[in-house]
Amino acid sequence: MIRLQNLTKTYVLEGRRKTVARDITAVFPTGVSVALLGRNGAGKSSLLKMISGEMLPTSGEILSDGTISWPVGFAGSFHRELSGEQNCRFLARVYGIDTDEMVAFVKDFAELGDHFQLPIRTYSSGMKARLAFGVSMAVPFDTYLVDEVSAVGDAAFKSKSNRVFNERMAKSGAIVVSHSMGMLRKTCQAGAVLEDGRLSYYHDIEDAIEQHLENMRRRAR
Repeated sequence: MIRLQNLTKTYVLEGRRKTVARDITAVFPTGVSVALLGRNGAGKSSLLKMISGEMLPTSGEILSDGTISWPVGFAGSFHRELSGEQNCRFLARVYGIDTDEMVAFVKDFAELGDHFQLPIRTYSSGMKARLAFGVSMAVPFDTYLVDEVSAVGDAAFKSKSNRVFNERMAKSGAIVVSHSMGMLRKTCQAGAVLEDGRLSYYHDIEDAIEQHLENMRRRAR
């Protein structure tokens, strides 16, 4: 379970205040995959960052009785001077995972060849993305945070990524941000709609999508 308690986030940009979370209180149940819906700029990525601990709220708190991932595929935490393998070993120790098992999984999954032994600074953006996705899938979290994740590489690699991702989702919950309604329908059972800093939770994904589309139509009028 993840509980948001009176969560507020306000930015000050060029002297103007923008609130993307306004005294939100909500519960994301354990083992449920939830689509996080909202228009561009509504604050979906900010909310994920606060849940992951990457960003602090202005006020309020986030409580959880399980483990929460970083945003799936996020490569910003890699040490540039360490190799892919060394980064894997470091993260395995942080999360209490067998280091050799994690290295073997990521090496096989990411398909980096000899580059797995080279510093991250030598990687292309695609190589870093493959490594980051592999590391994300190697750690068994109770809830995965997914922000517009898309697998890189050829069709075979994308197919493998989707298969592993779906295997993880069968055993864990998730909070998923995506503009693809088809992907959300396949992945999620429930939904939450962020609009004007308010979050509305729906136990049925179809109800959430309907409310989101209505919000979009109302904005367009």
